[in-house]
Amino acid sequence: MTKAIMDEDDDGPAPSWRQRPKPVDFEIAYKLDGDTLEVDRTRRVDSIRLSAVEQVRFVYAPGNISSKGYKTQLRLSDGRTVTFGNLSWRSLTDLDRDDPRYRRFVTALSAAIARANPRARFVAGRPRPIWLGVAALGALSLLMLAAFTLRAFQQGANSAGLLGILLIAASFWQVWPLVSLNRPRELATGEVPDSLVPGRTS
Repeated sequence: MTKAIMDEDDDGPAPSWRQRPKPVDFEIAYKLDGDTLEVDRTRRVDSIRLSAVEQVRFVYAPGNISSKGYKTQLRLSDGRTVTFGNLSWRSLTDLDRDDPRYRRFVTALSAAIARANPRARFVAGRPRPIWLGVAALGALSLLMLAAFTLRAFQQGANSAGLLGILLIAASFWQVWPLVSLNRPRELATGEVPDSLVPGRTS
């Protein structure tokens, strides 16, 4: 089960987050300890100095067609990346999410990174080449569906035309968030964007 522990009391437990990123994978625990992020992968524990984080990226990454999935990616000075998200698999078909707690952990982590390395970049969305590719493919798919639908109605195949309209609506519903939310943009150091880190309560 996905869960995070965030206490305002300085004597409370360190900010932490637990996630099972794949249905058949081990649960991964993330714990913020001062200027270090501990990543417990069950079989090994990695300690990451936050001063080594060069970039923090926030993206929209749905786990399936019905889930609202978001991820936070840390890029380190040695080229490694650490990625975690708000969705955790409980079984092959069941996803768990706790957005408010996820946001509290990401907010605490971002603030700690900004303190440890004021030069760290904070960015939102996919890298521009990837984002442009997704936008282009999405637009092309919608145009092809629109052409199919128009031709179906012109030939009197109303059932096929109605199916085309449904397909256009479904495709737009899936593609538009991937394009609009993942628009590449720079953020202020330590900034946590509401659109890509859900769970804001006030």
